[in-house]
Amino acid sequence: MNDFRMMRAPQRWIAAQRMVVGVWFAKSILTKITIVLAGGFFPVPAATVRWQGVMPKLIAKYAADNPFPWYKSFLLDTVVPNSHIFATLTAIGEVAVGISLLFGLLTPLGAFFGLLQVIFYGMAVQQQSTGQQGFHIMLATMMLTFLFTRAGREWGVDAKLRERYPSSKLVQLLT
Repeated sequence: MNDFRMMRAPQRWIAAQRMVVGVWFAKSILTKITIVLAGGFFPVPAATVRWQGVMPKLIAKYAADNPFPWYKSFLLDTVVPNSHIFATLTAIGEVAVGISLLFGLLTPLGAFFGLLQVIFYGMAVQQQSTGQQGFHIMLATMMLTFLFTRAGREWGVDAKLRERYPSSKLVQLLT
């Protein structure tokens, strides 16, 4: 009877949550990423034309009422004029974080960069609604959980890396 009230293997629940958040981030590959040929032959990921067109409009909208003057200035003076670069960085970043979390591959690194994305995007949209604020606080909390619990060590590639290279300080640090 008490078994239903006790969480058994909490690391597995955290791993399941990590994978769901990973899918949520990785879905960007469907709408924001395309493959272009650099130099006519080398395939590299890039932001889609649609995302490059939509992103500056969204950023300008978010900046208009942003309560942080320094962040509003950053958005309008740096991000909007260089929106093609930031569109590519955000799209590739979202996919990289998604893959990291989904597969438990270098999870602390993925969670750290995911946390940065959540904070920066949350600062841009937080004045839109309390729902936006709550969503980004929840997502930031999950990223911190994945970072500090080393969530990739359960049901992830990180566990296999640690098993394969037990004496590597770099593997121990990044997994």
